[in-house]
Amino acid sequence: MHADNWAIKAKQDGYRTRAVYKLDEIVQKTKVLKKAKHILDLGSAPGGWAHYIKQKSKISDVYAIDILDMEPVEGVHFFKKSIEEIDDIELIKSFMGKFDLVISDIAPNLTGISAVDTENIYELNDLTISTASRYLNQKSGSMIMKTFQNNKLKGLRKKMELSFKIVQTFKPAASKKQSGEIFLYGANR
Repeated sequence: MHADNWAIKAKQDGYRTRAVYKLDEIVQKTKVLKKAKHILDLGSAPGGWAHYIKQKSKISDVYAIDILDMEPVEGVHFFKKSIEEIDDIELIKSFMGKFDLVISDIAPNLTGISAVDTENIYELNDLTISTASRYLNQKSGSMIMKTFQNNKLKGLRKKMELSFKIVQTFKPAASKKQSGEIFLYGANR
């Protein structure tokens, strides 16, 4: 399917963004929603992933956090805060170590300066991994995170391998061919 067709399909299916099809492909292959009851969405705006999760898994509690505004999604608890402030959110903190799935489509604003962008991406992904590690159920929790192909990817993947038993890389069909974006999946099962 052509990249623009994904956006059209998203609109027709009632989703906020074409990014849901990236998540959908990974969810279908990994089956992470089967038993997920508590889900944390880091960097959730504009809310496409949280909306998708709520539609696909009606029994799940979804908690979303972002520094950007997010239009409300029915059944999703949204907090306008940065990841660094997550421990200040009592409702989320009360589930520390109990989340079944952490999802993150977060990315920094790109400057166009490769070295700066690579460093900013790595720092944000590193923060996402460490946050997920603290909030996930250590026996059965899983994580799906967007990142980019660059010279720090190997180190990032190694860091994930220290936190998860299984680590896989995905390049979903809905991801633009020319885009360096890829997704890392980590699981503790």
